Amino acid sequence: MSLTEIYLYPHAIDFRKSFRGLSAIVECELDHNPFSGHLYVFTNKRRNKIKCIFWENNGFVLYYKSLEEDKFIWPKGEKELMTLSGQQINWLLDGLDISAMKGHKKFHYEHVFQLFLRQSLV
Repeated sequence: MSLTEIYLYPHAIDFRKSFRGLSAIVECELDHNPFSGHLYVFTNKRRNKIKCIFWENNGFVLYYKSLEEDKFIWPKGEKELMTLSGQQINWLLDGLDISAMKGHKKFHYEHVFQLFLRQSLV
């Protein structure tokens, strides 16, 4: 399986929806192609369930996770569809707050001497 994009749908949905209802949201509301192979992530009002859907070759794959006593930490204030990394979806499914998770700052150097110069100034 090779997912090209992961999208987090910001609004709660009716969890009686099957892959048909979810793919209709992807196509009609988001104006995306549900057959693209992208992963779409949905939750319910209580934030204790997650459904993910994607198209794989010849059919839809539906992933469903239900928590017994906890809630998923959904990004607050997000009104738009949010793109996630593979690491972020794993954090979300593990119960972590993806908006609080930040890694080290990334640096880009053109030459080794830029790094050495930066380190000598510190």
